[in-house]
Amino acid sequence: MPAYGSGAMPTVWQPQDLHELSELRNRLQGRYCFTAGGTLLRTQWEGGLVASPEHLICLSELPGVSDIYAEEQQLVIGALTRLNSCEVDTLVAQFPLLQEAIRVIAAPSIRNVATLGGNIVSGVGDTITALLVYDAQLCWMTDRGMEIRSLASWLSGGQDGRRNPEDVLVSIHLPIQDKDSLAVDMDHHNPHMKEISYYRKLGRRETFSASLVTVAMHGEIGVDGRWKRIAIAAGGGSGMAMRLPLCEQLLLDEVASVGQAAVLASMVMTEFVTYSDAFASERYRKQTAGNLLAAGLWEAMN
Repeated sequence: MPAYGSGAMPTVWQPQDLHELSELRNRLQGRYCFTAGGTLLRTQWEGGLVASPEHLICLSELPGVSDIYAEEQQLVIGALTRLNSCEVDTLVAQFPLLQEAIRVIAAPSIRNVATLGGNIVSGVGDTITALLVYDAQLCWMTDRGMEIRSLASWLSGGQDGRRNPEDVLVSIHLPIQDKDSLAVDMDHHNPHMKEISYYRKLGRRETFSASLVTVAMHGEIGVDGRWKRIAIAAGGGSGMAMRLPLCEQLLLDEVASVGQAAVLASMVMTEFVTYSDAFASERYRKQTAGNLLAAGLWEAMN
């Protein structure tokens, strides 16, 4: 496998397949860092937030990890797919919140290099809230072989130590609505099922800055005016994004109305776990997330 580097610069390795990658991980024994687009890593190194590693393992030459395709009622996106490719792909367009989240990440020049997998593995990427409401599953190459985990469980693993930094994200899997189920809905005179999709990011300035808060909401309102499905998530900054099941339960099976907006905002304040830093207090983040989601609900009802 190719390798290059000199002096104080890291040695860069470019495995050509997953077998070479596995051998390389075993040989370097943790003295390395994975990279693909490297946009976040460069920012961290230049800011002195993390030390430059002895070895870099570049994943960009691995086959099949930059593809987008539909398979068995799911959309599969290779972890090394560039953000700009996801932004314009017709298959990814089935998941508009993901494309909206990508459009507000950094600048076009960054999105031309950065990868979807890198945005996720950072643990704080702006796509994570959108992927959470789509029930994303992640495929990892681990010491035990290939494993599928939900995005939500992987995020929680960062809190309790179950996340292994040597695992390699290979692909992201998003469930596609069963066409047969959709046909049944239509047969039962359900042509007016209303789909709700909402994503917002609030940053410290208009573009190219870390988010303070990101929120996403995705669901369906039936012909009887009640919520049939609802998924809500919030995150932002260096905090962990999370689904908000109490907020979801608050709406599920209830008649959808503008009056739910204030109640939803209050519940978000209670359930959303976030933090304070030099830019915003915990209360501000909670209140902002609640207001953004309430605004999304209000828009959906008007």
